[in-house]
Amino acid sequence: MRVAIVGGVRTPFVKAGGVFSKFSALDLGKQVVVGCVERLGIDPSLIDELYFGTVLLDPRIPNLAREIILRSGLPKTINGHFVANNCITGLVAANVAAEGIRSGRIRAAIVGGSESMSTPTLTFPRRGEEFFIRLSRARSLAERLSILKRFRPGFVAPQAPSPKEPSTGLTMGQHCELMAQQFRIPRLEQDAVALRSHLNAAEARAKGILSQQIIPIGDVREDNLIRADSSAEKLAALPAVFDRGSQGTISAGNSSALTDGASAVCLASEDFARAQKLPILGYIDRIEFASVPPGDGLLMAPALAVPKLLSSLGWSFSSVDLFEIHEAFAAQVLCNLKAWEEGWSSYPGMAPIGRIPHERMNVYGGSIALGHPFAATGGRLLLNLCQALGDRGAKRGIISVCAAGGGAAAASISADN
Repeated sequence: MRVAIVGGVRTPFVKAGGVFSKFSALDLGKQVVVGCVERLGIDPSLIDELYFGTVLLDPRIPNLAREIILRSGLPKTINGHFVANNCITGLVAANVAAEGIRSGRIRAAIVGGSESMSTPTLTFPRRGEEFFIRLSRARSLAERLSILKRFRPGFVAPQAPSPKEPSTGLTMGQHCELMAQQFRIPRLEQDAVALRSHLNAAEARAKGILSQQIIPIGDVREDNLIRADSSAEKLAALPAVFDRGSQGTISAGNSSALTDGASAVCLASEDFARAQKLPILGYIDRIEFASVPPGDGLLMAPALAVPKLLSSLGWSFSSVDLFEIHEAFAAQVLCNLKAWEEGWSSYPGMAPIGRIPHERMNVYGGSIALGHPFAATGGRLLLNLCQALGDRGAKRGIISVCAAGGGAAAASISADN
């Protein structure tokens, strides 16, 4: 049973700390899930399940998917499942829903994610948490007073989510600098990827292509991170931010920005979609996952996930028309491209699989230009690829996404033509 992508929407992707600062992940999630149902014109009672996630977790809302259902006016009989796996959250959600559809257990589901980097949940330092836990467990006034004597002001200093990898203590950007040095990726090539991302996105915005995916939020109607006036000279002038020494190459200009946004995509069985006269934008053929030890290259798992996907389908790069390669950093994209083309010394058994022509990659811009609200990026990639395949009359596309923790996902999409 084929899994059809029948529609989807996203919010504008905007710079964190800006125009969406008053919206939580729940607020943005409600907007896109309801917007997806309304745009399709489908009876919401026909949606069996919602798989939805966020990466910046809020412990006050342990099941974001279910809360979206309960607070959005959708039928409360829809099952809501929370999903969280860093930057591949959206594709993990799509994979779980696709498996449910293929098995015949469900007919249709909405998948996606939202991220409010403007409003992350703050925590206490660990010593502060321990202090308040002990205080809450005190059984007498004397015991509480004894504990209160040990209070220190630092116990209540708020802490934002750490950008560091829990297993290594390095940030993602620091890890990517190590990858760039290992694969010898020069700054000039990184800036060229970033420039292409902005120019492709600017062209897609000017032609009204991106607006077809977007539902306005208030007065905000378009992405605000795209730099149509970007140039090689402007990018080259930006300083390296993760390694300020002579070897540093990663700048704010060739990295994805902190972003607020949400996306939602409706998946259905082909038979159900045709019976309901829903549009079919494409089909999810397969989704594969891979992981590597972070020390081997934190964002290098796509180098394994994409060959695994191609092998399972009997495809090669030459048989794929378009590619959506998530741009956490331009250096990460180039490292994976190099591994696919030349092989990877850390994994001698991984034979080269070919070269991706740049003109077939991220034709409507990538995460550097459009932004990267972690859990929402998977949905955007699905929408971008389906739209690009349809616009070009192309047949096959591949999505590749790296993730924190050394993970990755790769998905294959076939057009309905």
